[in-house]
Amino acid sequence: MLILCFAHGIVYHLLKARSKFEGMVIKMKQTSIYETNKPIGPLASRLRPRDLDEFVGQEHLLGDGKVIRQMIDRDMVSSMIFWGPPGVGKTTLARIIAGRTKAEFVNFSAVTSGIKEIKEVMNRAEKMSVLGDKTILFVDEIHRFNKAQQDAFLPFVEKGSIVLIGATTENPSFEVNSALLSRCRVFVLNALQQEDLVKLLKNAIKDQRAFEGQEVRITDDMLAIIANFASGDARTALSTLEMVVLNSETDETGITVSMEMLEQCISKKSLLYDKSGEEHYNIISALHKSMRNSDVDASIYWLARMLEAGETPLYVARRVVRFASEDIGMADSRALQIAVAAYQACHFIGMPECSVHLAHAVTYMALAPKSNSLYVAYGEAAHDAQNMLTEPVPLQIRNAPTKLMKELGYGKNYIYAHDTEDKLSTMQCLPDSLKDRKYYKPTEQGQEAKVKERMQQIEDWKKAQG
Repeated sequence: MLILCFAHGIVYHLLKARSKFEGMVIKMKQTSIYETNKPIGPLASRLRPRDLDEFVGQEHLLGDGKVIRQMIDRDMVSSMIFWGPPGVGKTTLARIIAGRTKAEFVNFSAVTSGIKEIKEVMNRAEKMSVLGDKTILFVDEIHRFNKAQQDAFLPFVEKGSIVLIGATTENPSFEVNSALLSRCRVFVLNALQQEDLVKLLKNAIKDQRAFEGQEVRITDDMLAIIANFASGDARTALSTLEMVVLNSETDETGITVSMEMLEQCISKKSLLYDKSGEEHYNIISALHKSMRNSDVDASIYWLARMLEAGETPLYVARRVVRFASEDIGMADSRALQIAVAAYQACHFIGMPECSVHLAHAVTYMALAPKSNSLYVAYGEAAHDAQNMLTEPVPLQIRNAPTKLMKELGYGKNYIYAHDTEDKLSTMQCLPDSLKDRKYYKPTEQGQEAKVKERMQQIEDWKKAQG
C-alpha cells in the first residue's frame, strides 16, 4: 500500500508539473502575434507564414524529398541550428516545425534569459519527457548566449529532453560551443531570390490580413524594384511594400501605387533590373565579359548599372574575386589580392561608399594581363578525379604514422626536397595511370611568362637526372 501511494504521488507531481508547463506554453501562445488573427503589428508580422504551403524560399531544405521537409513530415525533428542572414525565415520555420510536430514549443530569448531561467525551463521539459511529451526549445540569436549559458543546454540536448532549434546570423563555427554544435545539425538558409520575394509580395497583396481587404494596384515592375531593394530580406520587402501602400492614393475602388511614390519611399530612383531574373544575369555577364575584353569604360558602366539598381555590393565583389583567378590567374597574382581587398572594403563600409572600391577592383581586372590556364587546368584535373576516384596514392607520398604502415611500405623512398641541393627531386607524385598528365599549361601573358620559364627549368632538370 505504501509503494502504491508513493507511485501515485510521483504521477501527481509529474502531472502537476505538466499542467504548469503547458500553462506557461499556452500563456506564451496567447500573447504571441503569430497565434492571433487580429491584424496588429507590422505587415511582416501579420503575414508570418502559418504552414509550409505559405512559406517562400529555401527549396534546398524544404522541397519535396529534401531533408527538413522529410524530418517534419515524419515527425522526427532533431536538434538543429539555422544559419542565415536576416529576414530569410529562420524564426518562422521554427514555429512551423513546432506546429507540424507533436511537441510543445517554447520561445527563448538570448537577450533577456540567464542560466537560472534556462535551467527552470530545462527541468520542466525533462519532467515532461518522462510522460512522453516532446519539447521544442527555440533560441533566436543563439550566438548572443555566452559559453556558460550554452553549456546549460548541453546535458538536456544529449539526453533528448529537448529538441533545440537555434537561429543565428553569425557563423556557428565561431559563435556556438563545439560540444553543443556537434550535437546539432547546421542548416544554411540562403538570402531569398528575386523571384521568391516577388512571389511573397504578390501573395501579400492578395492576403486579407494585409490591407484590410482593399485592392492594391501595383505593377510587376514595381514589385521587382521592391524585391531588388530588399536584397534577399523578406522582412525588408514587406516593410517597404507596407510603406509604399500606406502612403499611396486611396479612393473607393482601392489603392493605386505610383512610381513616384515608390521612388520616394526607397529614397532613390530605381532602375529596371533583374526583371524575372534575366536582366540580373545579363548585366553580371556584361560586366564579366567587359573585364575579360579589357574594356575599362564598359566594365565601370556595367558595375554602375548593377550598383545603382540596388545590387548587393558583396555579390559583385564575389564575382570579381572569381574573375581574378578564372580569367587572370598566374598572369597577375596580385589581381586576387585586389579583389579580396575590395570585398573586405565592401563588407566594412557598404554602399554607397564602397562603390569606388569596386570601381578600383574592376578597373584593375580589366587592365590586367589575361590567362585562363588555371581555370582550364582545374577543369581537366576535376574530370580525371571524378572518373578515377579509386586511383591509389603512390606509396612514397603516403603518410606513415604507425609501425604497421611503415612495414607496408608507406613513405618508403620519399624524398624530402629541402634536403637536396636544388630543392628538387624526380619522385613521382601522380598515380601511375596519370604520371605523364599535364594540367597547367601557362601562357606568355604577364607574370605567367616567368611561371612558364620556371616550369620548363624544372622539367629540364628532371630529364637531365635520367
